[in-house]
Amino acid sequence: MKLVRGLASVSKDITVICNVGDNIWLYGLYVCPDIDTVTYGLACLLDEKRGWGIKGDTFSFVDQMKRMGRPAWFGLGDRDLATHVYRTEMLRRGKSLTEVTIALAKTLGATSKILPATDDEVETVISTPRGEMHLQEFWVKRGARPAVTGVAFRGADRARPGRQVVEVIKKSERIIIAPANPVSSIGPMLAIGGLRRELVRAKERVVAVSPIIGSRPVSGPAAKYMKAAGLEVSPAGVASYYKEVAGSLVIAKTDWKMAGRIEQFGMEAARADIIMTGPRGEARLARYLAGKARN
Repeated sequence: MKLVRGLASVSKDITVICNVGDNIWLYGLYVCPDIDTVTYGLACLLDEKRGWGIKGDTFSFVDQMKRMGRPAWFGLGDRDLATHVYRTEMLRRGKSLTEVTIALAKTLGATSKILPATDDEVETVISTPRGEMHLQEFWVKRGARPAVTGVAFRGADRARPGRQVVEVIKKSERIIIAPANPVSSIGPMLAIGGLRRELVRAKERVVAVSPIIGSRPVSGPAAKYMKAAGLEVSPAGVASYYKEVAGSLVIAKTDWKMAGRIEQFGMEAARADIIMTGPRGEARLARYLAGKARN
């Protein structure tokens, strides 16, 4: 979200393509966490302390579910709930996820265009010694505690990229892969064959930003997922994952010693301060990436 917000602060002409692998049906509603976080962030509604949901929200709905003895491990805020009710109602009326996402972004005041990677359902499934579970169950309900033995993207083999997504990839001057979790946030999109093919064709215009500094993720359980996918937890491991779809990888200045290994994957290595602290840090990295687009 940080880089998205930074790019939106330096350019009015960006489109955000969102992961749908963490979407989940809960309480009879279709919840899209990544799409909603981006939408709320670009509409200045995001709860910055939690990193999700709407700032100042209340949780009476979830509290009532608990009192009724119903599962309530996923914290939907009361205002946030309205988003999911609206989305589900529109989907049941025959609208596509793309149409609903665009309408919600406009209604809530998001400053950039937001698109789901596909209108089809894709589900990120985490394999653990306790069995398979949806990404949200692993991350939210289980606190990312179980060991990860595998990650799969159920439905991705049948999914098609959105028409507008394909058009954006073809026409964009620069395609930026944000420093999100490579396996769980970017992986579901790369698993969609049609979308991956478009990125392969556009490879020289694709720049990825490493979410790993040294051998540590900037945040989240990326290390668990990368190890389960057989990837080294390092910028070089990220490069090996993106080698077919990205022409360059931006890494931390302290990781410049890995530049040679990254270049062995047929990618350009570039270095920058990739830690984004506050709006200034977000805008600084965004301006750097925008500069690469003009080079």
